[in-house]
Amino acid sequence: MTTEVRPLRVVLADDHPVYRDGLRLMLESTGRVEVAGTAADGLDAVLLAERLRPDVVVMDLRMPRMGGVDAIRRVLAARPATGVLVLTMHDDDDSVFAAMLAGARGYLVKGADQEEILRAITAVAGGEVIFGPALAGRVTGYFTRLATARTHDDDPFPQLTAREREVLELVAAGLGNARIAERLGLSPKTVRNNVSTVLAKLQVADRTEAALRARDAGFGR
Repeated sequence: MTTEVRPLRVVLADDHPVYRDGLRLMLESTGRVEVAGTAADGLDAVLLAERLRPDVVVMDLRMPRMGGVDAIRRVLAARPATGVLVLTMHDDDDSVFAAMLAGARGYLVKGADQEEILRAITAVAGGEVIFGPALAGRVTGYFTRLATARTHDDDPFPQLTAREREVLELVAAGLGNARIAERLGLSPKTVRNNVSTVLAKLQVADRTEAALRARDAGFGR
């Protein structure tokens, strides 16, 4: 016996009536989506999402009365189970990441074809996160930058330059200035200057105290 699959209930929010109506006709023609309602601005999108309880709201970003990012927050505050898919002309980083941080689970740029939009609606309805091919690399890069920034925030000696950190690492390992100069390909005078700068930045009296602090932070192992 074949189990009938219920069409996904969707609310469309876009302030361009020609695009909105065309998108509605396209989605409904597939038999896989039921467009429960349409909205011409963000405020109506929020009200419709609360009343109609759709599986997915397909949301433009730049709309009158209430923009898409604020509308995403309002929709999810009232209906956390509803997925939001952004479908917009705007693909700049500020728009993409603002929508993500507001809680959107998908982001496509207008011009995506029927199958791409259907795939994204289905994915978002199922709790997945999906981005168009042109955005995927930038989203990955965004999270990479966040991770890098977090690592930097955890740095016990953020006041040191990369070279000064190398010098401190070798001081913590017990190397004298001559060995450090040889290891790093620097002149002994440059190493002495770097060591003096490190001591000043760490506000310690001598290299022994600097080495102890560095070892406590995991250097020199």
